[in-house]
Amino acid sequence: MTTPLLSVRDLVVEFPSRRGTLRALDGVSFDIAPGEVLGMVGESGAGKSITGAAIIGLIEPPGRIAGGEVWLDGTRIDTLAPEAMRRVRGKRIGMVFQDPLTSLNPLYTIARQLTETIRTHLDLSEKDARLRAVALLDRVGIPAAARRIDDYPHHFSGGMRQRVVIALALAAEPELVIADEPTTALDVSVQAQIIDLLKEICAERGAAVMLITHDMGVIAETADRVAVLYAGRMAELGPVRDVILHAHHPYTRGLMGSIPTLDHAADRLVQIPGAMPRLDAIPQGCAFNPRCTQAIARCRVERPALRPVAPNHAAACWLADDAEPAHG
Repeated sequence: MTTPLLSVRDLVVEFPSRRGTLRALDGVSFDIAPGEVLGMVGESGAGKSITGAAIIGLIEPPGRIAGGEVWLDGTRIDTLAPEAMRRVRGKRIGMVFQDPLTSLNPLYTIARQLTETIRTHLDLSEKDARLRAVALLDRVGIPAAARRIDDYPHHFSGGMRQRVVIALALAAEPELVIADEPTTALDVSVQAQIIDLLKEICAERGAAVMLITHDMGVIAETADRVAVLYAGRMAELGPVRDVILHAHHPYTRGLMGSIPTLDHAADRLVQIPGAMPRLDAIPQGCAFNPRCTQAIARCRVERPALRPVAPNHAAACWLADDAEPAHG
């Protein structure tokens, strides 16, 4: 892998509460190379969105980064002052959120929102910023962009609003795009269009993409590598094909078994028993051990570290060396 654009090291995020300090992320580490798409997958509550929010400095107080480091192209950004982080967030890191209605101001036209974003980060006149905004809308597939740019968000369908949000995220030509569940509220055909659009535009610009989703099918079609999170910890990390075909963590194998395929006839998909533990009740040892059908005594008392199980492939499981491939 080339020199990382983004490097996250032992990231810890905590939230104080009346029940004590809740650790939402516990020692998460990964890299993303320029031009790479890293998929981040896991159930609701695994820590995917918190990871994205921590990287861009949007952890809501009293939550805080309690440990670890975040580096962007050799510069540490988790310790930056708020104003400096705002400049990084708009210019160098673009963000695509799950619900475009939370990203777009319903009171302002698309033109105003795009041109303000562009002029905040690029030295352009109002006229040039508008021309750039129209070009961006055209690039993300908004029909009649020169006319539609003066519409308000409610004039667009859900899929079109998400395209506008992608245009906003790309307005200042960021080096990294973090897409947090960008297709969840969209129908399947529109989902595919949005994912293809993100991949295509970022490939053109050489930008890296961190794609957060709970949908392993989207990861399989989109990402170069995949990071599997469970209860705020990294369970597995590796090339998509290797992880899909030769998953080493029982949790990952459960996720892979939930992907419908045309190659294997099955009466029903794999089901992972139980539920993700609450942050104030994460079990000792491996956090997955109460749901794991293969857990041994060591799994219940000693936490496994993420360790290599194959070239460029790592898993946090005491049984990883003995794991069977996910699909034959």
